Amino acid sequence: MSADVASETTKGPATRDFARTRRRERLVAPAPVEAGASFLFGSDSTNRLIAPEWPQMAYALLLFPLAISAYHLVIPYAPAAFLAVLASIAAHLSRLAVRYEAQNRLETGQRMALMGVAVALPMFLFGSAMGAWGSSGQIDWFFCLVAVATVSLLATVVQSGRLVGVLAAQVSIWSGITCVVSSFGGYFSLVIGVGIAIAAYLRQRKIDLLLREKQESDQRASTRAQEILSDYEETGQGWFWETDRRGQLTYLSSPVADILGRKVDDLIGRPFSELFNLSEQSGEGERTLAFHLSARSGFSELAVRAATTDEERWWSITGRPTYDTFNNFTGFRGSGTDLTEKRRSQEHASRLAHFDSLTGLSNRFRMSQTLEKILLAPQLHHRACTVFLLDLDRFKQVNDTLGHPAGDALLKQVAQRLERVVGKMGRVGRLGGDEFQVILPGKIEREQLGHLAHRIIESLSQPYSIEGSRVMIGASVGIALAPDDGVTSEALIRNADLALYAAKDGGRGRFHFYAPDLHSDAEERRQMEEDLRDAVSNGGLELYYQPVVQTATEKITGFEALLRWNHPEHGWISPSRFIPIAEDTGLIAPIGEWALRTACQDLSRWPENVRVAVNVSPLQFANPSLPVIVTNALASSQVAAERLELEITESVFLNDDEGTDQMFKSLKAIGVRLALDDFGTGYSSLGYLRSAPFDKIKIDQSFVRGATQPGSRNGAIIASIVSLAEALGMETTAEGVETLDELDLVRMLGCSHVQGYIYERPLSSMNAAARLSTGLMAIAQGPRSARAARQSMLRKVVLDHGGHRYNAMVRNISQTGALIEGLWNVPPGTIFRVLLADNHAVTATCRWSNDDRMGVEFSMPLRLDEAGRIAAVSGIASPASEPEAVIQRKVG
Repeated sequence: MSADVASETTKGPATRDFARTRRRERLVAPAPVEAGASFLFGSDSTNRLIAPEWPQMAYALLLFPLAISAYHLVIPYAPAAFLAVLASIAAHLSRLAVRYEAQNRLETGQRMALMGVAVALPMFLFGSAMGAWGSSGQIDWFFCLVAVATVSLLATVVQSGRLVGVLAAQVSIWSGITCVVSSFGGYFSLVIGVGIAIAAYLRQRKIDLLLREKQESDQRASTRAQEILSDYEETGQGWFWETDRRGQLTYLSSPVADILGRKVDDLIGRPFSELFNLSEQSGEGERTLAFHLSARSGFSELAVRAATTDEERWWSITGRPTYDTFNNFTGFRGSGTDLTEKRRSQEHASRLAHFDSLTGLSNRFRMSQTLEKILLAPQLHHRACTVFLLDLDRFKQVNDTLGHPAGDALLKQVAQRLERVVGKMGRVGRLGGDEFQVILPGKIEREQLGHLAHRIIESLSQPYSIEGSRVMIGASVGIALAPDDGVTSEALIRNADLALYAAKDGGRGRFHFYAPDLHSDAEERRQMEEDLRDAVSNGGLELYYQPVVQTATEKITGFEALLRWNHPEHGWISPSRFIPIAEDTGLIAPIGEWALRTACQDLSRWPENVRVAVNVSPLQFANPSLPVIVTNALASSQVAAERLELEITESVFLNDDEGTDQMFKSLKAIGVRLALDDFGTGYSSLGYLRSAPFDKIKIDQSFVRGATQPGSRNGAIIASIVSLAEALGMETTAEGVETLDELDLVRMLGCSHVQGYIYERPLSSMNAAARLSTGLMAIAQGPRSARAARQSMLRKVVLDHGGHRYNAMVRNISQTGALIEGLWNVPPGTIFRVLLADNHAVTATCRWSNDDRMGVEFSMPLRLDEAGRIAAVSGIASPASEPEAVIQRKVG
């Protein structure tokens, strides 16, 4: 492609949207002009001094004298006729000089001599003939001068372009006629003619030198432009193309053909559109390439996909129509650039703007767009959808113990599980941190949504393998439906968030649908958080102690410290309500440290053979300063280390790493006892018992409750735990023993210690000291057998008494009664109307009350469903609320 074509294609549309065609054949650069060559040879490309037509001058030199003689009817003067004949013969013989010059490479001097014989001599002889004839007086001088002038003009025409030839002919013919009249004048004119020729030659030589410099400069510029364009094409960053009026290629840069895996010669003559896959042209609503080609309109930076099969490649092409000098359309001419990397960068930037960089899920912005699109659908029945908000339980412990890289790896696995469970039902996104969102379009029944939420929780609660460590987490889910729970994205997200908080308050690892009363619950939670902070700062918390009795001797061997809060306005608040708030807000750490110091201070006033057990939360256990805190508490109270027992739950093994092992070693180095609390209710394996230096295993109350019922397997589980503990040299404590038959069972199965209402309820510090002052013997007091089969749960209910309504929590329920907490010191015999569900109420009578707990008896047994569960609550309780162990939250 020539430089002028390149310049036409690279001009912007602001200048002209079409181009004039140039000669398409590639121009051959002219040879450098020799200085003075145009003076010598004129425009003759063969560089001949003598024109090929010059021998024909012989006829003119002979015919003019004959014509004058015929006109005057005289015989020419003999000398003049002789000279004219010689001139004609010399001109005729110049054909030999012409042939010789054409066949041989002659020097300039040789050519000048040859020209003198072939051109100057005939002209000089003819001029001398005319001068001799005029001097003879036979004819008038006028006719002689006319003949000389005419022949001179003919010689100029024949030698046209050869300035030196013209000068030689002119000077020779006029010098010849002058020499006849005056020898001095003739020679003088000859000298003047030669001088003029030399001056003309020098002038022409200067002009030729300037012309040659200009040609060389233009050639260098043209060559440089060609090299630059060739280099530009070879880099593959840009290329050029040209078509004829039918749209077929007439020029194409070779790198384009290489990319397409074809040869340039094969593409020349093929349609220009064959270079692209126009079915995937970028830019909806924009004019396509086919439109521009058919409309003969210019286009700029049109994105098209290359017709490649091995890889996806995009080009940006620019073109404009070309017209000839008669304004006829001749085709298109343009350029192209590689758009692949730029497009990839744009796609990457777009992905970063719409997708989470860690998990690859949709980010908050894209999820918000998806939700807005559904809620703003033109048709009302298309605006139905469901929003799941998910929060991972115990994820912070993974970050704190294994580090953030491990937390990131865990989030990736969580994202993969979520996508597998949800599948094509909806879109999964990560909002940030350990918070995820699921959007399910369309109207879906609540029962189906509950099953999906249960599968999500179950899947996310399975063990993970992170950097060789076995990690266990959980998940809580809040659910809001549109349009039932909101018609705007803000309302739906807010309500799903409230439902998520309700799921966490319910014990985590469960899901909760949004309900209107959650707004008041959220405000209540916020107020409770503020009040709890004040209680921590102002000493509003207390420790109560529940005796631990040895089964063999029925003597008190120690107490378990339990946290209590007597609110100045609301009275006694259950630990199940405020401890989760303390864990979420981080208040559990200062509370736990205070409880440890307080328990040691109370222990210092008790007999030497009595121990105290203090619960350690996973957050406290992960604190490297825990050994120092324990040591300071023991030193401050002057208590022996072996009298302090730290109760640790299985959740500390979620991240089984060197930090966990080191913490156990540090605590045992102090000399304190370690007890594994709530054994069997966590997610860890038995492998940690091989290395963890526990002194005691506490059997969770969920295994004790119902162990005496026919068909229960709890007794076998208790026996197995006792056997395992004895084999490892550990003591066992059965928690939650409330009836005599349960006491007989755990004693028979070999439990070394018992803790429960059958012996004593939690006592204040003062009452515990008073109890110890009466001796260590403990007497079992309580019902002989357990009540009807109970379904453990944690559900909010409303109690109606005399028109006054009270909020309470059902801990377990059976056909004949329930355990309800939330009201303090209710007199036995008090009758309530219990609202178990929106459409179900039952009359109940308080049979016993202790602190914030009371047992109620229903006026008539509740109906069971096909699965054997309480029908009043089975339809609304989540799968996570099926009969299972309810873990008591303890701190200390």
